[in-house]
Formats: sequence, C-alpha cells, structure tokens
Amino acid sequence: MTNTAPPPEAQQPRRKHEPTAQEFREMQKNPEFQELRSTFRSFAFPMSVAFLVWYVAFVLLATYAPDLLAVKVYGAVNLGIVLGALQFFTTFLITWIYVRYANKNIEPKAAHIRQLMEG
Repeated sequence: MTNTAPPPEAQQPRRKHEPTAQEFREMQKNPEFQELRSTFRSFAFPMSVAFLVWYVAFVLLATYAPDLLAVKVYGAVNLGIVLGALQFFTTFLITWIYVRYANKNIEPKAAHIRQLMEG
C-alpha cells in the first residue's frame, strides 16, 4: 500500500483576493454598494433618533418632573423604576430587531459585495 500526499495546491486553502484601495473606491460608486448603505441607513438613523428621543425624555423627566416619576405603580415600585427598566428593555429590543433586519436585508447584500471584492 502506497501513501501519497495530495498535491501541494490541494493542501492549502484558497487565498482570498486582497482588494486594493482603488478597488474600494470603485466599489463605493457601485449601485449595489450604494443600495447597501441606503438599506443600513434607512434602519439605523431613524432607530437611533427614536431611541435618543426616548432616552432624553427619560432624563428630562427625571430632572424636571421627579414627582411624576415618584408615582407608585405597584408596591414600592414607582414610575421612575419602570421607565428606567424600560430603557434596558428597549436597548435589547432594538438589538433584536436590528439583528433580524440585518440578517434579512443587509447581510445578503454585504455577502454579495464581499464576494465581488474578494473573489
């Protein structure tokens, strides 16, 4: 029985193409890349603004309406604690929504562009 090693090219993984700076600049002009950026921005900017408004509203309530936040909701739990906990919940919710959105709308486009760039 003879043991023969596979040819050297079969042993080494295929190397990806390393895009040049010029190729990156050209890709930025590509309509597919522009669509990817637009898809990301159409989610990220409105969601960031919405969360920032919600966060600032909470801070302003804590600063200028502490009596409102002191209203008891249940037992020793007041409105301030509930709204503060909702800040954490909102953060996790936005993250979950973004992951679902990105997996459906961003990742397929990004993978295609990566394939074009790296070959």
